[in-house]
Amino acid sequence: MTRPSAGSPSAMQSPTVPRQEPVGHPPPPGGGPVLHRPARPALAAAPREQRAGRLRRWLLSLSGVLACLGLWHLATLGNSRTDISGPLLVAEGLRELLAQGVLQKNVVASLFRVAWGFVLAATAGIPLGILLGRSAGANSALDPVVQILRPISPIAWLPISTLLFGGVTFFDPADVSSIFLIFLAAFFPIVTATRAAVRAIDPRYLRSAQNFGVEGMELVRLVILPAALPQILTGLRLALGIAWVVVVAAEMLGVQSGLGFQVNDARNNLRYDLVIAAMVMIGIIGLLLDRLMTAVETAVLRRRGIVRR
Repeated sequence: MTRPSAGSPSAMQSPTVPRQEPVGHPPPPGGGPVLHRPARPALAAAPREQRAGRLRRWLLSLSGVLACLGLWHLATLGNSRTDISGPLLVAEGLRELLAQGVLQKNVVASLFRVAWGFVLAATAGIPLGILLGRSAGANSALDPVVQILRPISPIAWLPISTLLFGGVTFFDPADVSSIFLIFLAAFFPIVTATRAAVRAIDPRYLRSAQNFGVEGMELVRLVILPAALPQILTGLRLALGIAWVVVVAAEMLGVQSGLGFQVNDARNNLRYDLVIAAMVMIGIIGLLLDRLMTAVETAVLRRRGIVRR
């Protein structure tokens, strides 16, 4: 056998290297190229980790509630219905109110007043907040009035609201008075949050839009509202919580229905199990309203590509 010379083509060819097949992937029929498909353990594990995290948070929340119930039970052992009642007596009182239909009626009455007051406050507060945030002149003229009225407790307006709406005939005057107090409670937080959100917008966005001829209400709709939306939603969520607190206080003073009236009526009858039962319902509904606003906020922001943790 002759050895190839140094300049022959066969001597210049690179040595053949055996092909390394990926582990776990047999070669395809026909000797074609092997397509290596990488495993995705991280993507598969992510949903499991999220579910585990949600389960841990749920268990922690449940453990906190159970611990509070246990401490409450131990602190009220031996108390009667005319004293600070324990969780068992309160649960029996809730069952009694549900069986009589009283609780459902009062919950609906309170939610009705909060809904009207909150919607009216948002309808008036968001445009005013945008005006104060955009116009230095309007802010200089109206900000002192807002800052004077904002610290006044809505309950202090109760005598004024009675005089203002006592002669209303097309609506229950007590309901109108309560809705007015809820409106005041939610209005100023919404105005303040909206104004701060508008002022925080990067001026470059506004100038860029104006360079393309976007002005007036079109600028508000296309630039200002989308940019300020996250902070406005946070203000709405806080305002709804304040409105729910105020409706209970208003109903304790001036109306004949609602959860605030239920608290006052049970206290007058020395049924403190029913007082605490109404308080528990106030807390539960407040939690549900907050979760509802959080879900709305998350859904709206997610549609705009904003994800909050």
